[in-house]
Amino acid sequence: MNSTSYQIRNAGFRDVTAIYNLIKDNPNELVPRSMNDIAQNTDRFLIAEVAGRVAGIVSWFILPEIGKAEHPSVEIKSLAVDKDHRGLGLGRALVEAAIERIRVLQPEQIIVLTFTPDFFGKLGFKTVPKETLMHKLYTGCLNCSKYDSPFTCPEVAMSMTICATATAR
Repeated sequence: MNSTSYQIRNAGFRDVTAIYNLIKDNPNELVPRSMNDIAQNTDRFLIAEVAGRVAGIVSWFILPEIGKAEHPSVEIKSLAVDKDHRGLGLGRALVEAAIERIRVLQPEQIIVLTFTPDFFGKLGFKTVPKETLMHKLYTGCLNCSKYDSPFTCPEVAMSMTICATATAR
């Protein structure tokens, strides 16, 4: 493993273009996001910085519920590491840092839809049927420009339980 040093930090508005470009550079792994969407959600992005340059990103999205939030879920999305910096542990560090920040919210679960289930499995995520994530499918997958249906999309649905019963607090 390379000993390149990196820093995980919160994104700022100055990072929007670099985030946009990293997402755009990974069209097979990531759903496109507009500059406007990235700017509006800058507070939900983390950056892996190497030598002053954005080398990796991750973000999260709070999935909406109708009425009282009885089963709150947060989705980890837009995880990408620049091709020149893969294999250094940046992806793992980004996801672990995102999980730390999400835990503070005390959701019932953190979810991902991913092409790399082995990676997320090593971090404690378990494969779940897509049908158990209908709120995600309706808020995000229906607008996807890559696949005809969330059920034909090859991404694997995974979940990590955070609070067994969010309403028991």
